[in-house]
Amino acid sequence: MRPSLFGTDGVRGQANRPPMTVETGVALGRAIAHVFRQGHHRPKILIGKDTRISGYLFENALAAGVCAVGGEAYLMGPMPTPGVAFLTVSMRADAGVVISASHNSFEDNGLKFFGRDGFKLNDQVEAQISQWIANDETRNFDVTGADIGKAYRVTDVLGRYVVFLKSTFPRKLSLNGMRVYLDCANGAAYKVAPLVLNELGATLITMGTEPDGININAGCGAVSPEILQQKVRESGADVGIALDGDADRCILVDEKGELVDGDRILGISARWYRKNEKLQNNALVATVMTNLGLEKALKADGINMIRCAVGDRNVVASMRQHDLVLGGEQSGHVIFLDHATTGDGIGTALQVLAQMQESGTPLSELKNFYTPLPQILRNVVVKERTPIDDLSTVQRAMKQGDSVLGSDGRILVRYSGTEAKLRIMAEGPSLDVLEQVVDDIQDAVQTEIGI
Repeated sequence: MRPSLFGTDGVRGQANRPPMTVETGVALGRAIAHVFRQGHHRPKILIGKDTRISGYLFENALAAGVCAVGGEAYLMGPMPTPGVAFLTVSMRADAGVVISASHNSFEDNGLKFFGRDGFKLNDQVEAQISQWIANDETRNFDVTGADIGKAYRVTDVLGRYVVFLKSTFPRKLSLNGMRVYLDCANGAAYKVAPLVLNELGATLITMGTEPDGININAGCGAVSPEILQQKVRESGADVGIALDGDADRCILVDEKGELVDGDRILGISARWYRKNEKLQNNALVATVMTNLGLEKALKADGINMIRCAVGDRNVVASMRQHDLVLGGEQSGHVIFLDHATTGDGIGTALQVLAQMQESGTPLSELKNFYTPLPQILRNVVVKERTPIDDLSTVQRAMKQGDSVLGSDGRILVRYSGTEAKLRIMAEGPSLDVLEQVVDDIQDAVQTEIGI
């Protein structure tokens, strides 16, 4: 069982309400510095954030906690999650912390932690930290006198990350002549993403680059790409790029204004990697949410798909276990382990843009190598997280749905790892049938645990 304080992607909740309080931020700052304090070593902790207004609270709270136990806090300001992961390794820090609730609205916030290797902390470390905080033990780690740590504001990190991102794009290519519409979701990438694309030669049009603390993910970005789709059609852009609040995921829009989700990006990338003999072990990792149609299409091309639980940390763990370089999620987290240790929305976009330039093929054609099965995903707000196996009415509805779909489809019901929601996914040959199946399961959920 995962530690109670941490969900599938760090600690997350409404800002200034448990667990996302200033007190928790101080305690987590103490804890993460203590984990990496050895002897007289002063642990070096990088702290980045997205653009939501509550970031100021947690930035200072974390820094206070780090300093209280003798660590050094390096405050980077707005920085995409993958940028923090990269810089943690590049700057030889002991850990990196990202203050972000990713794709959630501005009222929420969260904390994600990376170790010195650039990968997210493992369950054992998170469990230990949770125990310390639950038992109010982190105060015991405080130091006094000259042992108290310092905090620094660093200003040269954005350029380092820009150089790294450009290095992942083939040197023989450029984006000259490509018209790109970029949506930064008023989030962490609002500065860095335009810099990268401009320096690579793209003709750039932007939206979602004027954060005010409360407009992050608001009707824009990867979770709300409808306006971007319209803008791409109207502008005649070759491609649209939609990032989320912390820029670890990417959704694309082709020149016709059609969405290209994480499944299609994953498939496009797998085929390109295989063509260039870079698809290690001829396989990739996807989650249980990935469309069955993609799995069948890749199998026909001789590419194997290994499925894992939802969550980019689970994808990365499975990739490392099976010695693979490519994996991702339908939501737009795509991981290229030959370039980065976590999902990078800008890096993902660059890989697809490179393939477009190298092949001279528009995105609308690249994406059409498979036909996805009809799929419905519905979120139901719940008041509690009763184990799904214990929900008798829901179980009956699921069994009835399985009977209706038979071998032509599948049903997946799970709780969100970051929100008080239950997610119902169904795939099958007909949307009409799927609608009825999902309606019945939703009714059952609302009867038993719905708000």
